[in-house]
Amino acid sequence: MKTLTLSAFADEASSALSEQITALQENEIPYIEVRGVDGKNVSSLTLDEAKDAFQRLKAGGIAVYSIGSPIGKVRLTDPFENELARLEHTLKIARIMEAQCIRMFSFFDAAALGEQANEEVLSRLCRFSEKANEYGILLCHENEKGIYGDTAEKCLEVVSAVKGMKSVFDPANFVQCGVDTAKAWDLLKDTVHYLHVKDALADGTVVPAGYGIGNLETITADYIARGGKVATLEPHLHAFTGLSALSGEDADRIIGSKTFQNGREAFDYAVKCFRDLLARI
Repeated sequence: MKTLTLSAFADEASSALSEQITALQENEIPYIEVRGVDGKNVSSLTLDEAKDAFQRLKAGGIAVYSIGSPIGKVRLTDPFENELARLEHTLKIARIMEAQCIRMFSFFDAAALGEQANEEVLSRLCRFSEKANEYGILLCHENEKGIYGDTAEKCLEVVSAVKGMKSVFDPANFVQCGVDTAKAWDLLKDTVHYLHVKDALADGTVVPAGYGIGNLETITADYIARGGKVATLEPHLHAFTGLSALSGEDADRIIGSKTFQNGREAFDYAVKCFRDLLARI
């Protein structure tokens, strides 16, 4: 079987970059999707701070796969030029960190513009993609609850209309939107650049990979078979107080009496669960 290289949002292990590097090293994960650096969002770093962070990662043997930016996670009614400027700054950071792509979104509150929303969203995303092309960086649109691209159909519309844009496929986010992930995968698989490893129950509660209804095992297997190379772990487990959505035998099977004392413990457990899933493929 073809191999899959792991990346991770290591800021879920710790806000401190030094501890993120340790978590990645000890879990033998060679890539990072940079999002939080010493408590500061990656898009807010100065260029000097980005250079310093990159050198620290490089010294620790960690390569930057993607920039986990919040670009496009603003209201559609907000001034666009501000977000375009933030994108250009983030593109400079991506170049410094030698990242091949940037994760981004497609705006909140599209309903506020009514019939004009479709045209405005796609126009803005096209300008994003044109700017990214100037820097040689690939923009990857992530499905997310509350943004324009929340369903598989909307995500396909986005990446079909915006030249050069690809998809980040997040199963848990689709579950939280009431979307059947198997159907979403069939619709989007040809557009997917990489996966976010996150699973959820029907009520939206995030659980370890393979224990929700996100069809992680089937989707991951097909992604690998189709030549997919990288998947980013995004555990979201530490805020998972008491795992209240789980009960009885299922709770024992998944977590048992285990509680997460900190982000690092939850991060390690998420890595273990996904590697267990990969072993079943």
